[in-house]
Amino acid sequence: MTDLGIRDTPVLGGAIQRRTLHDEVVDRMRDMIIEGHLHAGERINETELCRQLGVSRTPVREAVKTLASEGLIAAVRNKGAIVNRLGADEILQMLEAAAMIETHAARVGVERGSDHEIAAIAKLHEEMRTLYEARDRLPYYKLNQAIHTAIVALAHNETLSAMHEGLQKRLRRIRYVGNEKPTSWSGAMREHELMISALTARNGESLAKAIGEHFDKTNERIVQYLQAAEPADDI
Repeated sequence: MTDLGIRDTPVLGGAIQRRTLHDEVVDRMRDMIIEGHLHAGERINETELCRQLGVSRTPVREAVKTLASEGLIAAVRNKGAIVNRLGADEILQMLEAAAMIETHAARVGVERGSDHEIAAIAKLHEEMRTLYEARDRLPYYKLNQAIHTAIVALAHNETLSAMHEGLQKRLRRIRYVGNEKPTSWSGAMREHELMISALTARNGESLAKAIGEHFDKTNERIVQYLQAAEPADDI
């Protein structure tokens, strides 16, 4: 019934990872939310999703639970599961918290991170630049988020990484639409160039400053998006 069976997926710097049907359905539904195919406030239609994904109801229901744990889906009384809607204040507060985590991780991470870890982040950046030049937006976005996650991981602080991961999950959709305009996207790419230059130089203060400025610009882009969006388009 399904074309989403288990497959092998390469993992950077590691062994081949076996992906399950659950992983595939979660990823597909997450992408549908990030790209706006499932809109904020929209009820999750399990029957239609089963048809689109070519799977039975069980993996869709399990995926809904996983995405609810990430904050992308919410349960609403008398309505069922819907795509979660975030308010502007909540979004900006989460971005502020993420910026605080990343700038702290930058300062300590350049000292604690290994040459191999920093080189791996630089490699991700090169791959992301290639996707930017090809205007391949969703894969670009995923590598972008992987870079932010990897910078935090340089601090080798599991508590910090867990806090950051929780924020990243809830901010996925809004950070994606924040680079919707070509000028916003090009600006974000330039900001990442500065971040990687500081990282490879192991200059913690410069990296923290670049990340802080990146978040300031991200906030501006997101506020502009929210101001221009129709009420029904709220994240």
